[in-house]
Formats: sequence, structure tokens, C-alpha cells
Amino acid sequence: MRLELLAPAKNLEYGREAVNHGADALYVGAPSFGARAAATNTMSDLSELVRYSHMYGAKVFATVNTLLYDDEIDAAVEMIRRLYNIGIDALIIQDLGLLECDLPPIELHASTQCHNASVERIKFMEQVGFGRVILARETSLEQMRQIRQATTVELEAFIHGALCVCYSGQCYMSQYLNDRSGNRGCCSQPCRSSYDLLDGEGRLLVGDRHLLSLRDFNASQHIRSMIDAGVSSFKIEGRLKDLSYVKNITAYYRQLLDTVMDGHVRASSGVSSFYFVPYVERTFNRGYTDYFLVDRKPMASFETQKSRGKYIGKVVAVGKNSLTVDGVEDFANGDGLCFVDAEGRLQGFLVNDVHGREVVPNRMPLIVPGTAIWRNNDQRFEKLLQGKTAERKVGIVMNFSANDNGFTLDIKDEDGVSASASIAFNHVPSRDGDKATALIVKQLSKLGDTPFSVLEATDSTEGAFFLQASALNQLRRDAIASLIEHRIKYFHPIDSPLTHNDAKYYEEELDYRANVVNCKAEAFYRRHGVKEIERGLEQTHNYSGKALMTTKYCLRYELGCCLRGKSTTPPQVKLSSADTLVLRNSARRFQLEFDCQACQMRIYAIG
Repeated sequence: MRLELLAPAKNLEYGREAVNHGADALYVGAPSFGARAAATNTMSDLSELVRYSHMYGAKVFATVNTLLYDDEIDAAVEMIRRLYNIGIDALIIQDLGLLECDLPPIELHASTQCHNASVERIKFMEQVGFGRVILARETSLEQMRQIRQATTVELEAFIHGALCVCYSGQCYMSQYLNDRSGNRGCCSQPCRSSYDLLDGEGRLLVGDRHLLSLRDFNASQHIRSMIDAGVSSFKIEGRLKDLSYVKNITAYYRQLLDTVMDGHVRASSGVSSFYFVPYVERTFNRGYTDYFLVDRKPMASFETQKSRGKYIGKVVAVGKNSLTVDGVEDFANGDGLCFVDAEGRLQGFLVNDVHGREVVPNRMPLIVPGTAIWRNNDQRFEKLLQGKTAERKVGIVMNFSANDNGFTLDIKDEDGVSASASIAFNHVPSRDGDKATALIVKQLSKLGDTPFSVLEATDSTEGAFFLQASALNQLRRDAIASLIEHRIKYFHPIDSPLTHNDAKYYEEELDYRANVVNCKAEAFYRRHGVKEIERGLEQTHNYSGKALMTTKYCLRYELGCCLRGKSTTPPQVKLSSADTLVLRNSARRFQLEFDCQACQMRIYAIG
């Protein structure tokens, strides 16, 4: 099986660095119609990124994963044709109406926003022509195995990054609150807001906490199990994260994935060399969870929606203008440190000065000995990541030979791609064969900042002729330039034409959660046997009785009050099974509904 590390690319620069740091593929925002409206790219930059990535055999997937209105479909299809023409390897889409359009023969990937959470759904996606399905983040290892046994489509799964508390594609809270649809690339992130929790009588149970904010996903301990379950593409979240995050996290998972290949094949070429030690906790994170991969565990980040960073120790002494922290971590001026105060809120400060284990804050916090300290801005690490942190090289073998008019350099790379260049030059016999061969091999091996490294260089003339270094340099440059172009052509995507069929959908009625907002999507479902279709909330704005969020995350469980008695934390509030729970935020009120049989929590608007 070919194993692929899939990294985010906010723009051209980030994409290049993701490739340098070991990504086998990138996902990147198209000029429009992407689920991250703040991460779009010009067609020119995308074309350049495709060339750079294809040089290493890495793929580029464009996100066109928003819901489309009828008056947007023609523009979206035209943009897709342009993406196909520049060599984009696949489209990541949400709106199934696109399958009713005249698309170019480009591979299609079903976005996680398609709610790919069941065997039936994924079997259908395979039947209608998707080459890959991106699994819902909530998918367990056991479910992955079941899906793999029932399908042959490529399976992609997240392994790291921020988590939406709601099933992707099933969240309408932002649309309801701010008329900013997450399904249209404009989520206002209400799950990261703070809320009060009330009982049915209006009594305050928990005040001003980030009750829907999850820790970040980290599946690093389960990669081998995910491979065994049938996952072949491992996705890092983060198209809006900074460059240090992309470098650090991509490098970390590159090294990790390389240790668990076990006979599998890497999905791209070359070897990345790193000039730093990757460490996931040193860049943005809210603390980590493996979510539902194995079983349910506490996963909320009530104290903050911001980065907590790396735990570094506890306060052992508090002075008038300083505090002393135990542990082995060194501090630097400018470090950002944080802690949870007595009221359960995250507080932070900057380090102005350091004296061994003693730090002088820019402002003295209200803190006591025994308080845990995290570092959410590691000044030295961030400075290191601002420089050159990796380079990637493809191995080549070179052979120098003579021809009737001069000399030829033949090159073949690790993928079997070959190129050659010749130079007209008088055949001047050498006086010292060994010396001539050494000069030839030395000059041809000077690859500098090219994307290649020499595995072997040979001289078929056995030093019979003498060439000036400048002539050898020109021969090498011409051959390398030719090899780059040959590699880009070699890794150009193969056409994947979409063939329409009438595979029957597994339901005959669809409600608003199918996210049908255009005539093409409606026609698609009707062609596949659906008889009743309710239009999506982005069109109807009819929120009455509609769940604004559906999630496997359970607030009762997090508070130690699981209705099935399975909480692993002590009860934090007193709740009976009959209690109605209400969330309140900025005068808005939402009722919580718990479905223990389906292991889901739903959130409805009140009023």
C-alpha cells in the first residue's frame, strides 16, 4: 500500500516548505469556493506549486469544498477546468451537485464535510465515482476496519490538528448566530466561545467556560493501527496555521511515518534532511486528545480556546517580582508562559528576564507555589524555525561518456526517470586518467541547491579525455534542467473521467443535513433514487426544531455526569438524569439533547 503524508498549504511558500519537510501531498485553497475563505490562492501560484511538488512526485489537491448556490455553479466549473489544466491532482469537494456538471477528467475526493461517517455513505461515494473518501474525524479504528472491508476506495484520515466539536458539514451554529456558514467557508467558530451552563430552572451550573471547545487531535500513537485498518493517507489539519506549525508538524509525522512503513511504499520521492528536532508540543496546541480512535476520554479544553503549549513544570517559589519553576526546561527572554488560575481560567505573561530557574515576568501574575506552568510561545524554537530547517533531495546516478561530437551526461533518478545533455567539445586526451576521472566526477557531483543528490557518478571514458571545469558545469546544469522537466511531466496526473450511473442511495428521504442548496445537487440525489429532499438551512433559514450541532462529544460525560455511568472524571456538578441543560451565550440560549443510544449530543436554538 502507498502511504501518503498530507500536509496543509496556506499559500505557495507554505506549500514549498511542507514538501521540503516531507509531505507526500498538499491540500491547498483554490481561488474561491474553499472551506477556508481566508486561505485562497491565485491560479499562478497554484501552477508554480504544482510544478514544485511534482518535481518530488508529491501531489496537490485543491479544496473546492463549499456548498454552491445555483448562480455560482458555472463559475465553479470554469475554475475547476483551469485547475485541471495546470495539473492539479484532485479536487476535494463537498457539494455533490458538481457530479451533475460537465467536469474535466480530474480525480474527486469526498471532503470530510460530506459526513463520511458510515459504511453505507462511503460505499455510495465509491459507487458514484469518488477516488478517495476523507473520513469523519469521529471515526474509530474499528469503524475504519469495517469501512475497509466493505469498500476499495482510498481512505484518508486526519492525524493531527484542531477539532470541530460538531460533525463536519453538520454544524449550523455559525450560520444561525452570524449568518456565516461553515459550509460556505465562513465559520465564526462559536464552538470556541465561552458559555454558561444552566439547568432547566435557569440555575447556573457552570459559568463562563469554553464548554464546546475541544483539545487538538493527535493520533501519533495510533498510526500503525490506522495503517492496519486500511488508511493510506494521513492528513494534518491547519491551512490557517503559521509556517512554524507546518514545518514542525510535517517534519514530526514524516519521521514517524517512516518508522512504520513495514513493507509499504512511500507516496512520493526523495529524502528530507532536518536541521532541527521536531516537537509537536512546541507549536500551537490546546492540549491533545486521540478523540474517538479507541474509546471515549475527556477531550474538552474548558479553560481556554487558545494555545496552551508545552507543560514545563510547577512553580516552587514566588517572589516580589519573580517566580521559580522546577523542571529541566531552559527559559528565554520573550517566552510566553501560561497557567490556570484559581477560578479555572487560563492566564499568561511574557518573560522579561531569566536567572536560571527564576523568571521575571513582564507583569507579576497572581500565582501560588504548586501551580502548573505551560509555555505557549517558545522563543528559541520559533526563532530556529524562521531559518532554513529542511531540504529534500531525490537520489540520482550519473554517467559521463564521449560521443562523436563531444560528450554526453546521462542521468537516472530513483523513480527511473531519465534525462541527458550533450556538449560539443574537442576530444582532448588526458595525461592522467585517474586525475581526469576525479575531476569529472567532482564537477558533475556539485549539485548545490538543486533538488538532487548523487548516489553514484561514473566516467565511461575512464579518464581518457580532459574537459575544463566550466564545460562540465554547463553539461551538468543542462542535464539537471532536463531531468526536472522530465520529472514534472512524469508525475502529471492521469485523467480520471467521471462516469454517471444510477447507484441507489441508501435513503429515500433527505432532511436539511444533506445540505442541498442548488438544483444540481437535488438532481443528483433524485437520479440516485431519493424521493423527498429538504433544502439546506443556508437557503431556508428555518431553524425551528433543527439541531444546530450534532456531535459525539458529550458535555455530561465531560462534567462527570454520563447518563450511562461511563464518565472517567469525578462529577463536577450535581445533575440528575431528568435535568434539562441549557447553554447561554450573549443572551442566546440553546437546549442540549442527549441521545445515549446513538452516543450523540444535539444543540437546538431556544426562541
